[in-house]
Amino acid sequence: MSSIQDVMTTNVETCKPDDTVYEAAKKMKEYHIGSIPVTQEDNLMGMITDRDIVLRCIAEKKPETTKISDVMSSSIITAEPDMDVHEAARMMAEKQIRRLPIVENQQLAGIAALGDLAVEEGTDEEASFALNEISEKPEVHH
Repeated sequence: MSSIQDVMTTNVETCKPDDTVYEAAKKMKEYHIGSIPVTQEDNLMGMITDRDIVLRCIAEKKPETTKISDVMSSSIITAEPDMDVHEAARMMAEKQIRRLPIVENQQLAGIAALGDLAVEEGTDEEASFALNEISEKPEVHH
């Protein structure tokens, strides 16, 4: 069995809580990503997503200078590097998340995306199932 550390991305772009949503949006555009872990001295504080920016900033007419800490999601699901990839795929499906921050000793170690699981032999079907679960309406879930 493979662990999540075998498939996770370790070179993760991050933001700090005091960075602005404008800075986060620029990084999202530059790196073609929709979410960025928010860290303070490598400690994971939360995640900022393109959806957070739209719903909690733009839709509320907050300025682009709004601090990330004011709009980020701070209650996030994480995993440890030794978690089995099958368990990670099941958890991602159950919790309806596409990106799973990997934390070791409260420090961000990497991030695992559904795409990372899809290329791992033996987890591609679980990644597909997870994506289907995430994409379905909540009332359809099993």
